Amino acid sequence: MSIEIPILFEDNDLVVINKPPGLVVNNAESVKGETVQDWAQSHLVFQLSDNPEENSEFASRAGIVHRIDKETSGILLIAKNLQSFYALQAQFKERGVEKTYLAIVHGKPPKEGDINAPVGRLPWNRERFGVVAGGKESITHYLVVNSFSKDNQELSLVEVHPKTGRTHQIRVHFKYLGYPLLGDYLYAGRKTSRDDREWASRVMLHAWKIEFDHPSTQAHLAFEAPMPDDMKSIVQFTR
Repeated sequence: MSIEIPILFEDNDLVVINKPPGLVVNNAESVKGETVQDWAQSHLVFQLSDNPEENSEFASRAGIVHRIDKETSGILLIAKNLQSFYALQAQFKERGVEKTYLAIVHGKPPKEGDINAPVGRLPWNRERFGVVAGGKESITHYLVVNSFSKDNQELSLVEVHPKTGRTHQIRVHFKYLGYPLLGDYLYAGRKTSRDDREWASRVMLHAWKIEFDHPSTQAHLAFEAPMPDDMKSIVQFTR
């Protein structure tokens, strides 16, 4: 396979990777080109159950426990056996996994805040999500790291802590606040996203850190994926 994916950690139970931007996670009929799933099937050795029926979801997803968007970079977990797959899925479901993202947004949000607004599919466009009545509970905490100007635009680097894991949650929540993500072709608005794409090639969102309990040893693990070069080129990041 032609794609290369950095491995941050690997043992007999799981792999932690740093997904490059622009790479789709799971295979689908609509997806052209190689995916993270293709890479996992080619590079990893999976331990399957003796009962074929138990392997269906685990095998069909090549152990990939959760998803991030194609244009989002950063940390992704892949289980190498059935027990780890379901144990990690349970931690996500029970909100036992701590995730931290970095995002570059338009404008200058208040220094820190919580966004508590239900997210669901838009009735008039099922491919998009928004804050809608009857949507699923969605909570995002954020902290502005710094704000700066580029090409006469006010931008901010934001540290984001999603407390729930809804599809497009971070992108929808910042659009809802009035500070859409830089390069967001779905939620920034047609003119803004078109202007963004002249110099920002993707949605500027990075899955930066993750903390969870090891599925076998129960040891608490923490990993960090360095900010990618395309985001670094936009903002000088200081910890």
